[in-house]
Amino acid sequence: MSDSDFAKTPKPPYYAVIFTSLRTAVENGYGDTADRMVELAATMPGYLGVESVRDEKGFGITVSYWENREAISHWRVNAEHRVAQESGKRDWYEHYEIRVALVERAWSNTRA
Repeated sequence: MSDSDFAKTPKPPYYAVIFTSLRTAVENGYGDTADRMVELAATMPGYLGVESVRDEKGFGITVSYWENREAISHWRVNAEHRVAQESGKRDWYEHYEIRVALVERAWSNTRA
């Protein structure tokens, strides 16, 4: 991971949607769909960025950042995203959790 993999978020407040998941062994287009969802989310009003990791056992965390709750709601009900959600429930995820959080403070550091 490098500095360029971090989302470039503005000064708070903003929202984070934390999607924690455990994958199944089923591929069935998962990688292409995941890439497409990142592309699609980036076109949505209020989208700020995303950070995502997955380990070799299939456990992953994706955090997407949004300007406000309305932007999150629009993303949640996007037709193409809804299709991907249904595929995830049916094929790709053994278990998942979604949490929505208000980011009130944020800071960073880069080793010089």
